[in-house]
Amino acid sequence: MAETIIIRGNPGVGPPVEGEAIVSEEGFSARYDYDRYRGVISRKSHVLYGQSIVGKIAVFKTSKGGVATSWMMLDMVERGTCPAGFIFGRTNPVMVQGAVWANVALMHDLDPDPVQTIRTGDYVKMIPEKGIVEVTRVS
Repeated sequence: MAETIIIRGNPGVGPPVEGEAIVSEEGFSARYDYDRYRGVISRKSHVLYGQSIVGKIAVFKTSKGGVATSWMMLDMVERGTCPAGFIFGRTNPVMVQGAVWANVALMHDLDPDPVQTIRTGDYVKMIPEKGIVEVTRVS
């Protein structure tokens, strides 16, 4: 039986998107954690090391990184190696700037906590302009 969970928060950025979730309690840096050429987590100490986030709803505890994040986000989109969307427990202005520039869905500061609520493999629909995330879990 399928269960639907609604997570809410302030409006995010980017278009409505949906896809399979991949979740990590760790943070995410587009520069230091991600191989934007292959679309996989590349930092060996990251819990998702070697896993692809391409086309998925990537859920991370926090965003990390500085100014390189903005242009890297656009580069990921142009290479076809970007997630469909990002959900963070908490993000930073540089990650939001990159998402806006690249037209990537991004939301954060949601209730209940998305990192604790969403599971890898859940089907997630993000509606950033409304501040709504719909999570479908098949039990």
